[in-house]
Order: sequence, then C-alpha cells, then structure tokens
Amino acid sequence: MNSYDVAVIGSGPGGYVAAIRCAQLGMKTAIIEKYSTLGGTCLNVGCIPSKALLDSSHHYEDAIKHFEEHGIDIPGDIKVNLKQMIARKQSVVDQTTGGIDFLMKKNKIDVYTGVGSFKDATHITIKGEKDEEIEAKNTIIATGSKPSSLPFITIDKERIITSTEALKLTEVPKHLIVIGGGVIGLELGQVYRRLGAEVTVVEYMDRIIPTMDSGLSKELNKVFKKAKFSVEVSHKVKSVERKGDEVIVKADNKKGEEVEFKGDYCLVSVGRRPYTDGLNAEAAGVKLTDRGQIEVNDHLQTNVKNIYAIGDVVKGAMLAHKAEEEGVFVAETLAGQKPHIDYNLIPGVVYTWPEVASVGKTEEQLKEANVDYKVGQFPMRALGRSRASMDLDGFVKILADKSTDEILGVHMIGARAADMIAEAVVAMEFRASAEDVSRMSHAHPTFTEAIKEAALAATEDRALHV
Repeated sequence: MNSYDVAVIGSGPGGYVAAIRCAQLGMKTAIIEKYSTLGGTCLNVGCIPSKALLDSSHHYEDAIKHFEEHGIDIPGDIKVNLKQMIARKQSVVDQTTGGIDFLMKKNKIDVYTGVGSFKDATHITIKGEKDEEIEAKNTIIATGSKPSSLPFITIDKERIITSTEALKLTEVPKHLIVIGGGVIGLELGQVYRRLGAEVTVVEYMDRIIPTMDSGLSKELNKVFKKAKFSVEVSHKVKSVERKGDEVIVKADNKKGEEVEFKGDYCLVSVGRRPYTDGLNAEAAGVKLTDRGQIEVNDHLQTNVKNIYAIGDVVKGAMLAHKAEEEGVFVAETLAGQKPHIDYNLIPGVVYTWPEVASVGKTEEQLKEANVDYKVGQFPMRALGRSRASMDLDGFVKILADKSTDEILGVHMIGARAADMIAEAVVAMEFRASAEDVSRMSHAHPTFTEAIKEAALAATEDRALHV
C-alpha cells in the first residue's frame, strides 16, 4: 500500500492546484480523479469549453454584423460550421487538460484514476479499472459540484439538457429556452443567440444575474433586448415536458397567470449542487450540512482534524478561482504557514459580451448594512478606446465609504471587464481610496481609463471625460 502525506480527491482547479502547492512544499502527494482526464468540471465541461464557444460565436457575430463597417468585405455567405466550432472547443479542452497531466508529472504527483472513497480517516479506496487502496496522513476533499435541477424536471440529455450537453450540440437550436438567468444560462444563451437561435430566458427572481449589483442587471438586460433575447423575469417554472422534438415549459408569471413557452431545446441552468456521491464521507466521520456541503471551519478543516475540504463542495461562491485560493490555503496551512483569504475580494465574472465583473459590496448590501457610501460611475461609450472598437455598452461603478473614501465595491460591465476587475481587486486588497485610484496614470486609450474616471467621479464628482 502506498502512503502519502496528502491525498487530494478531485482534480478540478481547487484539487490540482492544492496538489501542486503541497508538492512544492515538500509533501508526498497523490491526486484521485474518477474521470480519464484531469481538470474537473471547469476544464472539461465548464469554464474553458464555454469560453471557447463564446469566443468562436463572438467572431461569427462580428463577421456578420461589424466586418463591413470595418472595411472588411467577405464574398459569399458567412456560415456557421457548428461541427468545427465544437471540434475547436474540444481541442482547447484537450490542450488544457494535457497541461494538467504535465504539471502532475513535473511536480511528481501520483495520479490515480477511479472513484476515491473513504475506508476510514486515513485510508482511501480507489475504484477504477483496478481497485486500489492508499494511506494518507491528510486528505483534501475537492470533489466539486454538479448541475442542479428542479424536482419535476427530467433531464433527458437530448432535448432537456444541462450545460454539459449544451457544450456539444450537433445543431443550432431553433428556439432555446433557458431556465435560469444566472451566469451559465446567460453565457450559453448568448452563444446560441449569436449563432441564430431564438432564445428565451426564464428567471424566477425579478432580475437576471440576481446576486450581482442591480445596476449590472439592468444594463445587461438592455444589451440582451437589443440582441432580441426574450428575458422573462419573476416567472416560476412549474413543468417541463417533452413531446417528440418539442419542449413545453409552463410557468406562472408575477401576476400568477400561467404562461407557456415552446422550443426545441431547454437548458436547465438553476445552479449547481455539491458533489459527494461515492465519497463515503461517513466512514471517515466527516459531517455534511443539510445542503449537502461538507462542513468546515475557518481553516477549511472538517470535524476530522486531518481531513480538509475546498471549492464547490464547501460554503461560498462556486468559482474556480475561489477553489484555487482555498487549495493553496490548505496546502500552506498543512506546511505550518499562516495564509489568508479575503472572501470579500473574490471577484465574480459573467463572460457574456459585454463582460460583467464585480468585487466587494453591492449597493444593495451597503444599504442593508446602513453604510454611508458614495458612488462614482462612468460610461464606457465616453472612452476613445470603446469608440475605436465599437464596444460602447456598459459602465464602471465605484462605491466608496463617504467619510474615509475607502473603496468598498467595484462593479463593471463592458469590453474586457473580466480582465479589468483585477485592478479593482488589487486596489481593495491594499485598502485604496477612490482618490488613490484617481491619481494613478492609466494608459490612453484603454478601457481601464473608465476605472480612473469612475474613481474621479466618486472622489469629487469630477470625471474628466463626461
């Protein structure tokens, strides 16, 4: 039986990063993955493939809508080759997961393929092509999450699908009904809208991306309306039925009236649930919460002192980069270091176009906490860089403490917001004031000038270019 200082169950961004950091710190490390490729949901059927399709569909939309204005004439009709688009997506996935294989070898991490299951607190059985057992002084559970559904919905993976199936369709839907107006539903909805599908988003809450600042929801809703998305908020779905190649979704609107949507595909995108199937956590004495999450303390330690858990399987936002930070945190804790994570400064991103990004407190949260704050906002269309690239939608909003000027939240929607949000995270990590950011030189012309201008607006209401 092989013995290890650390065994990591699950090879998603949290798991494989935890394994690498443990190995860097001199621990003998093993990683256990039930699938044949490493990388978990994010690399195989989540973040990476969805971004590949978003980029491909964005190129197509630019070609049919904007190339002529840019002076690019393409003879003949521009057509979607969905088979090639999906093939390119898969090649990106293959390259990325292959990179994780390389990193495991480079860091001398032993990889086991199969379902990792606790025999007790220090022994793990691995059920794969051959059954094995290993011993681990410490274990990190990083088993991630799976798509959630609603009790009355039967996912047939053909017409009633999850994000996993939406990433490998063989045809562009005529009418895609998306249940859920969160990140995943909106991103995949935009992919297929660009490719020619009619798209209807049905959301239970009173706005899309309901966990983000309401200003972002309103602006993204405007963008979707221009793109002829049908966005139906305050709708409670009560049945989803398939009849041949047609899917019928029935819901009650905010007036309590029954409405019906008919399409050829229905994407169920109502969130994700912690995944612990087959883990046999009870054999190790590990406690789960009522929501199926693994219970951890502030050190991400379970009630069993040598077992830790990270990522989607514990409380908090289900984000790949949050899982990575937690993986490093646990590895360094095991090495006797004193790492920290500020969960308030984990950014959230929606990779639609325009992109949406946010860090810190929303206006709604500040109001609820009775914090006296001020707002600085700047529209992307006032930037020379936005006009040059024809990316005019969106804004940057900075929320700062009214008395100290410390930045409390930054919310943005616009081109490259996913990259720009890092500037806000750095500023807030060092507890910068809006004035600090307003006095920093930003290259011209760039999209990030909107951050400086929003900071100026928050400081003395003196944005220069609006």
